[in-house]
Formats: sequence, structure tokens, C-alpha cells
Amino acid sequence: MCETNHNQKIKLDKDGNCNTDDHKKWNRRSFVQALGLAGGGSMMLANTPLSVSRPSPLSMALSQSADVNDNILILVRLQGGNDGFNTIIPVYDYDVYANARPLIRIPPSEFISLDDDFAMPKPMNKLEGVWGDGKMKVVQGVGYDNSSLSHFKGSDIYANTNLLEDDRTGFMGRYFGEIYPDYFNSPPPSPPSIQIGSIGNLIFKGPDSDYSFAVSDPRRLLQIIENETFYNLDGVDENCTYGDRLRFLREATNTTFNYAEVISAAYERSTDFGGYLDDSLGRQFSIISRLIKGGLGTKVYLVTLGGFDTHNNQIQRHQQLLTSFSEAISNFYTDLTAAGWDDKVLSMTTSEFGRRFRENGSLGTDHGTAAPTMFFGTALNGNGFVGEHPDLNNLTRGGNVTNTMDFRQVYATVMKDWLCIDQTRVGRVLLGEDFESLDLGFNCSGTNPNIPTDGENLTHIPTYSDSQTFINIVSPQTTHIEVCLYNVIGQKVATLANEMLMEGVDMVINVKESAATRLSTGPYVYQIQTNNGNFSKSIVIS
Repeated sequence: MCETNHNQKIKLDKDGNCNTDDHKKWNRRSFVQALGLAGGGSMMLANTPLSVSRPSPLSMALSQSADVNDNILILVRLQGGNDGFNTIIPVYDYDVYANARPLIRIPPSEFISLDDDFAMPKPMNKLEGVWGDGKMKVVQGVGYDNSSLSHFKGSDIYANTNLLEDDRTGFMGRYFGEIYPDYFNSPPPSPPSIQIGSIGNLIFKGPDSDYSFAVSDPRRLLQIIENETFYNLDGVDENCTYGDRLRFLREATNTTFNYAEVISAAYERSTDFGGYLDDSLGRQFSIISRLIKGGLGTKVYLVTLGGFDTHNNQIQRHQQLLTSFSEAISNFYTDLTAAGWDDKVLSMTTSEFGRRFRENGSLGTDHGTAAPTMFFGTALNGNGFVGEHPDLNNLTRGGNVTNTMDFRQVYATVMKDWLCIDQTRVGRVLLGEDFESLDLGFNCSGTNPNIPTDGENLTHIPTYSDSQTFINIVSPQTTHIEVCLYNVIGQKVATLANEMLMEGVDMVINVKESAATRLSTGPYVYQIQTNNGNFSKSIVIS
């Protein structure tokens, strides 16, 4: 008999090896689920919550060379249900607004005017300059039909985008799982997504794993690096069930140690900008800024500001929250601008629902439906409003407004036009729904100035569709072009193209077909050589 460290007896075959019959009945997915790691597992190391999940397809698909500024998304969760009517004030219908909120309305003397129709309250004064600099847009009336007024159900729906049934996967987690199904075996060089100060949001949960890395303070990761050692994988017998399980756990833990070291190194490579408030959200944004400036390479971050469930005493509580929010956003983009990162970082708010239009009897508001989504960043190419504000004179029987913008259309726009994910895949990730993009000021067509380019000489964009990787190249002038593919250790793998490229012609290279050799799944780097110089970027083969 084979004996595990839990005194479990495993049958030996006639040659004295572990019986493989048990092994045939087991796979890593079922094992991870049995351990409770699938869909949100985490562990505590040095008093810091860390995910033990494996690599993210989002990180793999979008990861670029360390010296290439690539698009980054910051999700700002306003937890509890933000009151959109006291955040973006409907000046155009102020009498209706004031009558519905006689005790908690924002008076005109407290307005920060955005245009003739809308204003912000004075506690958001730090965003006045952000708006004036063209780094803020507002999408009006965001929600969904038959909105749930439950914190838990509402949060789940905004994460899983499933309006019909319960779903324990998130829209980004499903994307991760689809684009990189072999995520257990090839971890990316940097964490796929990071949650600062919170653990296990459903957004990042895929069918088999949680694709986020949670950390409260990167400096605590030094304790892990200094005190923990990597597990040795040599000598683990993978021919029996116990050995395969042991190897997997050691691999997962080693990945956690690797990520701890990578995060800490990025944090230490940058410095504090200063100016952030010493509150929860200010500290979260300060950490993210240092990780971005330190070249970590993570593409999606989630921060959380709680306390928006303002059933009572809303005026003071909401104003304090809006002050914290506006201070953090303003300082964050001042910080990024000084470091030259502001055009590559897009931030957007999300909340489980809005508040009821009419105030309640406790100087507050109850759970509601639609609310504005705010976007921030230089890439917006100007300020403005998108969509139609809900009709304040046409309330439901419960006293709520009707949403005018499906939140999934907002998600689809960001995925397609900011993260540059293939439209067909976005439709699948959003459970078969297809949405047109909103005009937020950026796109992935190759004609927008925010698309990754090298000066004025060349536009080259990697895209992913149906398990294929493509390189889309457009040159403003006729030139000879050679495109070579390299693995992560710098060895040339294949020549993908060697020809003349005519002015303005879109060259599309199917990497797998053009390589004419077997390519393993994982990251690669392509290099483009033209008459005007060399250009390179990382891609992923799935």
C-alpha cells in the first residue's frame, strides 16, 4: 500500500507503483473544486490575503513588453448603491428633483456646473479640473430591466451579467477561461488582475478558478519573499493521485510566491507621488499607481469604496464619500500624468444599483435602479455625457426611474474598444448578447490616436479570435516589412512575413498559419523591421 501524509491507503500495482485506476478518476478541476479554491479561493500568508489561482487569460492575451505602454483598466466599485441624482445633479429638471428631495437636495449654491443641464456637488470639487481637462465622461441611466434591489443579487448581476439565472462566474472570468484554457500549466509573468484591499469579487471568477490576486499592502509581501521558500517539484510521483495533487498544490503555491515577488519588486521600483488622502481609497490608488509606474504589467485593477448604502443621514455621509472619491481620482491622474501614464489608464465606476429618486423619511434614500457610470482618463479625448438621462416624471410604482442604458453595453464597449477584445468573443462572454459600442472617445479601429503605435511610422495591433492570434499592421507609406516571432527567452521561432507593404494597406497576419511550425501555448514577442525602424510587442498563442 502507498500511504499519504493523511494515512490514506492507495493500492499498488504488481510492480509496486501507485495504482493508476484512482488517478484516472481524478482531474485538477475536480480537485480544485473539492478544496474550495475554484471560483474564489484564497489563502493567508504573512497576514495578507493572496489568491492561489493560476494565470489569467486576460493577462496573457493583453500582456505586452515591459517597455510598451499598454491599456489598463481600473474598476472603481462604489459599494452599497451610489445615489446618482446627488452625484450628477439634473439641473435641467431641478424643480422636479427638488420637490422629490426637499431635505436632501443639493442647492444651486453648492453646484459645480458641468454644462447647462448637469452639475456636481461641491464635495466633488477636485474633479472640476479633471472635467475641464477633458478627462471625464458620464454615461447616463445605467442599469437593467427589472432591477434587483438586493445588495447581494445586484452585485452578482453586475459581475456575472446573467439576468436570467444565478451564475457563479463573472464576465471577465469567463473571458479568461475561454482565451486560455490551459491556465494551470503556464502562469503569466504578472498577475492577471489585482484587487486592492478586498478578496474574491465575482467579476474575476471563471468556471475553474479565480483570476484575481488580492493584496492589502504590497510591502507585506516582503515577508512572504523573505520567510517562505519555493517547493521542490522534483521527485513527486505524478503517476498516482496523491502525487499529482501534491504537485499541483506546490505549483499553485510557488505561483503565489512568484507573484508576491513580482508585485513587491514593481512597488519598490517606483516612488510615492504624494498628495493622496490618508483614507482607504487614497491608499488603494496610491498602491495601484506605484504598481503601474513600476512596470508590473497587470491590466485590470479593482478598488472599492464602501458606505454608499445611505438610508439615513445621507447628506453628510454621501458628501464625505464623494470627497474621498474625487480626491483619489484627481490625485491618481495627476500622479499618472507626471509619470507619462495617464493616456493608458482608464477608470470607470460601478455600483450594484442606484438610489430611489424620492427621499425617505430618514433623511436618506432607499435602494433604487439606474445610476450614472463615470469614466476618467486622457484617452476619453474630451468631457461630455453619453446616453439619455432617465425621465424624472415617469417613475415606476416603486418610485424608481427606468434605466436608459444597459450596463452590459458599457461593459461591451470597454472590452471591445479599450481592451481590444474580439467582438465575437465579447458576445460569448456576455452570454450571447451583442451590443453596439458607445462613443467614449477611443476605439480599436487603428485610426484613433490612442491605439498603440510607434510614433507616426507604423500601427500594429494584436487581436484574438477563435483560438487564433492575429497581427494587424498598417503603414502610412510603402515599405519593405519583415515580421519575426520570438519566444520569451529571445530565440527566433519563425519569420511571419517578408514582403513589401503598400501604403495604407491593412496587413493581417495569422500567427499560427504564418509560423508554419508548431507553437506552444503561451507568450511570444513579435518584431517588425521596416525601412523606418524596428517595432515589437508581446502576444499570446492559445
